[in-house]
Parts: sequence; C-alpha cells; structure tokens
Amino acid sequence: MSRIIRFDHVGVTVRNLTAVTEFFVELGLEVEGRTFVEGDFIDTVIAIPGSRTEIVMLRTPGGGTAVELSSFVRPEPIPGSSNAMANELGLRSLSFEVDDLQAHVDRLVTQGYSLVGGIGEYEGVWRMAYVRGPEGIIVALAERLN
Repeated sequence: MSRIIRFDHVGVTVRNLTAVTEFFVELGLEVEGRTFVEGDFIDTVIAIPGSRTEIVMLRTPGGGTAVELSSFVRPEPIPGSSNAMANELGLRSLSFEVDDLQAHVDRLVTQGYSLVGGIGEYEGVWRMAYVRGPEGIIVALAERLN
C-alpha cells in the first residue's frame, strides 16, 4: 500500500513576491531558493498552458516544512479575498510556533500589520494570535507556555 512519507510544503500564490518574501524572512524563515518555472512540466501539473511563475522556497531554521511563494508572470493573477475570515472556505492561515509571541506581535504591528482579533490563551498551554500579513495572508503565531 502506498503511504505519505512527510509533509513537504504549503504553496501560496501572491502578487508581490518580494514584499511577501521579506515579511516571512523578517518573521524568521530562511530563503532556500528562488527561480522561474515554465514549460511542459508546470503546464501539465497546474493545467494552465503557457504559464510562467517565479517561486521562492522558504524554510524554518533547521529545516522542516517549507512555504512556497509563487507569483505568476503569465497568466495574470486572479484576485482573491484579502479580507477573508477564518470561517471562509479554503486555506486560512499558516501557523508557526514562536518563542516570544508578544515581541513578534509588537514588531509586526509597528511594521503596519494588524491583529485579526486579539491574543488568546488556551488552557494555560498556548498563547496564540492571528496576524494579517501582506496580501491578506493570515499568519497564526503560537507560543507554548509550559
């Protein structure tokens, strides 16, 4: 029987690849690579003939699951909902465990990003906040309290 070996990455399509990359690097991810992808392979996989996209792969320090940011050169990107709330269908957030939630939130707010709600605490074990980053991407930041 076939099986899943590991969770590799999450892909997020963005309009401004540089700005979104800078946001995630400032958050603590590391750029693993940046390249353009086009041709039969990508046209077959995504079912968009003649496509061309620029991709940046980011990883947490020490490895682990990656975030793939892609920005389409062609065809033109189609706008999504940049104000989507947690109950809207689809991918809603990328979540990261952090060591000092308040410091991350304070820094991101001073950079012009906003909290979706507030900082919540779950049963004395986790503190968590949703931050709306560039292009409406929701980033969940969670700090283990024990």
